[in-house]
Amino acid sequence: MPADDRKLTLDELGRIDAAAYRAMVKRPMRLVLDDVRSRHNVGSIFRTADAFGCAELLLGGFTPLPPHREIEKTALGATLSVPWRHEASTVEAVRRLRGEGYRVWAVEQTVQAVPLDRWSPGLEEPTALVFGNELHGVSDAVVEACDGCLVIPQQGTKHSLNVSVCAGIVVAWATLGRTGR
Repeated sequence: MPADDRKLTLDELGRIDAAAYRAMVKRPMRLVLDDVRSRHNVGSIFRTADAFGCAELLLGGFTPLPPHREIEKTALGATLSVPWRHEASTVEAVRRLRGEGYRVWAVEQTVQAVPLDRWSPGLEEPTALVFGNELHGVSDAVVEACDGCLVIPQQGTKHSLNVSVCAGIVVAWATLGRTGR
């Protein structure tokens, strides 16, 4: 580290409180969780939604709901700042979002999935990103209800990433991405 560099203090970071965050204008981006089972993953995705100014987190199917200590362990209070709601049917949630003018993308490995590095959404384009179950991914019915699929190009021996890591990568690309916005 250069001699004149140092870590910022919490005060210097200038973060707003949860109430101010809830009141601010958000990106027209919604995250949808399709039967994600781990409370730690749910909490981590809440933090990602907070970090990148997502408008809402939809918790579909049997995805665990706040308040729960295991969600809060990784969310670190983001359940209070990020608007969220439960949807019993993720398929119906996707259909509703499409009806509201959102382009809905499942993050899933399919034959025609668009590699993330070739996807360039507009920052003002209403976008919803669907992330799936840790074992089975996004359900077939939800994939069929979406506008398309995205895939993160990978080079290793494993076929997938942890869902919360995947969400962080995709949301960062969608909001900051290839141009350093």
